[in-house]
Amino acid sequence: MKEETDLLLFQHLISKNDCDLGLETAALVVAEAEYPGLNLARYAAKLDRMGRRARKLVQDSMLEGAPPIVAVLRMLYEDMGFRGNVSDYYDPKNSFLNDVLDRRLGIPISLALVIMSVSRRAGVRADGVSFPGHFLVRTEDDHGNLFFVDPFDGRLLDEESLQLLYEQTTGDPADLDPAVLQPACRRQILARLLNNLRAIYEVRGDRTRLRRVLQRMAILNPSDDIESRLALLGKNAPLTPRLSVN
Repeated sequence: MKEETDLLLFQHLISKNDCDLGLETAALVVAEAEYPGLNLARYAAKLDRMGRRARKLVQDSMLEGAPPIVAVLRMLYEDMGFRGNVSDYYDPKNSFLNDVLDRRLGIPISLALVIMSVSRRAGVRADGVSFPGHFLVRTEDDHGNLFFVDPFDGRLLDEESLQLLYEQTTGDPADLDPAVLQPACRRQILARLLNNLRAIYEVRGDRTRLRRVLQRMAILNPSDDIESRLALLGKNAPLTPRLSVN
């Protein structure tokens, strides 16, 4: 019964227009499948506090002429110690927003979600970028200058760094396609977060958790592939892992 209620709540959240979809709330609801009874309000309040602190820092940094995002990154990565989980990259906890906020460890997409959530509260626009193999954040200053962030270490990326990252993640030495730097919609971000969990649970052979993730993926973006994977789970058929977490 609880599982059905959780699925209905998730369905309600993602039924809204993309611009009205509460991304961080949806991410916490995904985590609630792992942590029944998770206090969503507690983590929203935590982000609110972080946002208020960041807003003050952003105001101070603008007097210095620095891009607003720099103050947010300095607070998160230097002052609070957020960082990519190098020692256990494929730990599912890296994908659960509550764990990322508690442990200050994550992977690119979950850390990007923290940056985006705190930035919004601080009055700084920050969008996710579904870059191949490595999720990024993009923002711009009041003059329309674009900045790109690697959420794994909170580093600003210049054109050369973006090109190098593109070659590393795709194996393609061609010039970077500007299309891969466009903002991702909220559904795309949520789908990528779920897909990371799917990959981890398939490799681990964790059918119970995999089923929960696939159910949410089927609600978000129904497809024959997801339905067939759910059907195979029901038949206890062998899994075909595809590990790609970013």
